[in-house]
Amino acid sequence: MKAVGYKKSLPIEDQDALFDFETAKPEPKGRDIRVAVKAISANPVDYKVRKRAAPPEGETKILGYDAAGVVDAVGPDVTLFKPGDEVFYAGSILRQGTNSEFHLVDERIVGNKPKSLSFAQAAALPLTSITAWELLFDRLGAVPGKIVDPRTLLITGGAGGVGSILIQLARRLTGLTVVATATRPESQKWCLDLGAHAVIDHGQPMKEQIEKLKLPPVALVASLTFTDQHYKSIADFMAPQGKFGLIDDPPEFTVSAFKGKAISVHWESMFTRSSFQTADMIAQHHLLNDVADLIDKGVLRTTLDQTFGTISATNLKRAHALLESGKSRGKIVLEGW
Repeated sequence: MKAVGYKKSLPIEDQDALFDFETAKPEPKGRDIRVAVKAISANPVDYKVRKRAAPPEGETKILGYDAAGVVDAVGPDVTLFKPGDEVFYAGSILRQGTNSEFHLVDERIVGNKPKSLSFAQAAALPLTSITAWELLFDRLGAVPGKIVDPRTLLITGGAGGVGSILIQLARRLTGLTVVATATRPESQKWCLDLGAHAVIDHGQPMKEQIEKLKLPPVALVASLTFTDQHYKSIADFMAPQGKFGLIDDPPEFTVSAFKGKAISVHWESMFTRSSFQTADMIAQHHLLNDVADLIDKGVLRTTLDQTFGTISATNLKRAHALLESGKSRGKIVLEGW
C-alpha cells in the first residue's frame, strides 16, 4: 500500500521531512478494523510528533490521525462495524497513522461517517470534535440541553480547528454566552459565522474588551493556543470558582495564578482514552456518532476550509508548513491517492 512517512525529525523544508513509500497492508486482530482511507486532515499534533518523535533507527513512522474511509476488513472480536461501512475517526497516538491507503484502528474510537458529508468534509471533524466535546462537557462541565446558563465561555484561538467546533457546540447545545478570540478580520468573521456571540482580539489587552461587552461573568475558559502568553491576564478577569481548560503545550505555566480565585485547571487530551485503554474508551465511538447525527440534522457543520489535493508527501508538507505558521483557519484536508 502507499503511505507517507519519515525516518528523522527534520524541518519541513527538508526534502526528507516527509516522503512517499510503499509498505505491507496491515492485518486486523482483536477489536481492530482495517479502513481503506479516502481522506485525511492535518492537525498541529502531526507536526509536533514529526518534530519531537523520531522513529527507531531503520524504521519509518507514518503520521496522521484524522481519517474518513470505508471498512475493508475486521478483526475477530469486532461487533460495531462490518466491511463496507463508512466511518470517521481520529486514531491513536501510539500506532501508525492514517497517512496510508489502509489503516488499523480500534473500533471503540470510530464513528459512523455523517451521511450528509463527503469523505473530505468528514475527515475534517474527528480529532477536533472529540477534543472540543471532551473539553466542553467532560472537563469544563458545561451542561448540554440549551438551558439558560448565566455564564460566559471564553475560547482563545477560536478560528482554529478545535475552536471552530467548540464555538458551534457551545452555541448550539448549551445556554452559555460564547466569546471567541481572533486577531485577523477574516478569522473574526469566521468565528461569528460559526455562532460566537462576540469576538475580541487576543493581540490586545483582553480585560478591557471583555468589560466593554457587559456580558455574564467569564466562568469557563477554553485556552486553545499560546496559553503561556494569556493565562495570567485571563486569571485576572475570570470569575471566582471558574474552570480553566487548556489543550496546548505552554512552555511556561504556573497554576498558582488561579489559586486566589479557587479556579480549577483542566487538561484535555483526546488521546488519553486510546493511549491508556480506559474503561470508558467506547465513549469516543458514541461521541462521534452524536456528532454525525448533529451534522446530519444541520445543527453542526464541517470546519473544512482548504483542500490540498491528494494524500502525498508534497501536499502534506504544504499542510504542515501552514499549520506551523499559525495562520491556518478551520481544517486542511487531503483526499484520494
